[in-house]
Amino acid sequence: MITDGQLHLSTPYLELDEEFYDQTPPIPLKEPYLIHFSQDAAKLLDLDVNSLDEQQLIALLNAQELPQGGAFFSMCYAGHQFGHYNPRLGDGRAHHLGKYKQWNLQLKGSGDTLYARMADGRAVIRSSIREYLMSEAMHHLGIPTTRALGVIGSKTRVARNTMEYAANTMRLSTSWIRFGSFEYFYYTKSYDKLEQLAQYVIQESYPHLRDDEDRFYKMFCEVVERTAKLIAQWQGVGFCHGVMNTDNMSIEGLSIDYGPFAMLDDYNFSYVCNHTDKAGRYSYGAQPNIAYWNLTQLAKALSPLIDTARMQQKLDDYGQSIYPDAFMEVMRQKLGLALEFEDDVELVKELVGAMQDAQVDNTLFYRTLSRYDGDRSPVYDICMDPVIIDAWLSLYDARLSKETLTLKTRHQRMLSVNPKYVLKNHMLQKAIEDAQKGDFSMIDTLLHIARHPYDELPQYEHFAQDTPEAFKNLGLSCSS
Repeated sequence: MITDGQLHLSTPYLELDEEFYDQTPPIPLKEPYLIHFSQDAAKLLDLDVNSLDEQQLIALLNAQELPQGGAFFSMCYAGHQFGHYNPRLGDGRAHHLGKYKQWNLQLKGSGDTLYARMADGRAVIRSSIREYLMSEAMHHLGIPTTRALGVIGSKTRVARNTMEYAANTMRLSTSWIRFGSFEYFYYTKSYDKLEQLAQYVIQESYPHLRDDEDRFYKMFCEVVERTAKLIAQWQGVGFCHGVMNTDNMSIEGLSIDYGPFAMLDDYNFSYVCNHTDKAGRYSYGAQPNIAYWNLTQLAKALSPLIDTARMQQKLDDYGQSIYPDAFMEVMRQKLGLALEFEDDVELVKELVGAMQDAQVDNTLFYRTLSRYDGDRSPVYDICMDPVIIDAWLSLYDARLSKETLTLKTRHQRMLSVNPKYVLKNHMLQKAIEDAQKGDFSMIDTLLHIARHPYDELPQYEHFAQDTPEAFKNLGLSCSS
């Protein structure tokens, strides 16, 4: 039984001052039923997937049972939302249960808390399925992320744009601390608690710094470096977050809080996946600069603990070398370049401009290029305007002539980093529509291809094609 000794939790976060959290209890959903659970994520908790009792799993995901040693609580934090500071946010619809090994368990959609801000504290089926699937998909793409154990539906009705049914998702993370967690204690001038939080983060996420006299500064440096690498990986695979507020930025450099998000269909540098983001603040192309802006807010919040000039130098390094180097490392891998030349930067600039103008599917382009042998016709076939790509391929051929890798080795390397399958929004929408009718088979299918993004799966070949025109690069709502 999951709650009878099989899963024993600890609650180190509750050892902090009471201002760090709230213990309003969760409110179980009515008539809950299991939509899906991830066997991969279950193994992280050492749960025996062959003997899992479905009703026990539902009870766990519905906050009807609590594993031994656990406690329900919600975290307090603040954050900049679309550039404007909100002094009190926190987990408005999420309850933490405790920690198993390095994994912090959290229910999303489990009812209102002290931080609910007059909302109902619920999540709906569509957003829960999206987060469940994308969390697992990002992991298998090799991108740091929170995980998802499972998702349940219910007969609890909630009002959004229409009346919808509520759902819960159990999320797992090695850390739930956000940039906004530090901002809360900075702006309330609770500098002793700010230091407590920094010590907690070092203990949980950066234990190798525990005894270092310069640990706070070195922690900040690692946050900068991890964030840069994460955003470079997002850009490389075409992931758009949609709501890169400081309260949605992980102190551990994880992808967290999957609200409006998308994988690029046709390459579009200016694509905005959140249709409430009228100014395009969180467009795909803006993500590296927004990450920098968010890091500057974190530096401000940490200023009572760390010299600001030292942090500013690290921030300068982010723009001058840390992020550009991380991005170029990703792009060299995607292009099969083992050597490094200064003009590789220009090659990549020319590529993204050509992809923008040629109107080509982002994922399909790189996968097709992964088998490029000098014959340009397969690349032409997937571009709306092949003439533009033709000019870039001439540059690429010249660059490849400087390489020492064999053709076979280059192809193998590129196929291992350029996914054949990503979860695009039209696929997720089909899974949602089917699930709302009680058919969860599309979730099975998408989770399967998400676990094998780089493999050839002949029976799922249609999921590797470019997106139908009617569904390309659509916007999504924040509502969930």
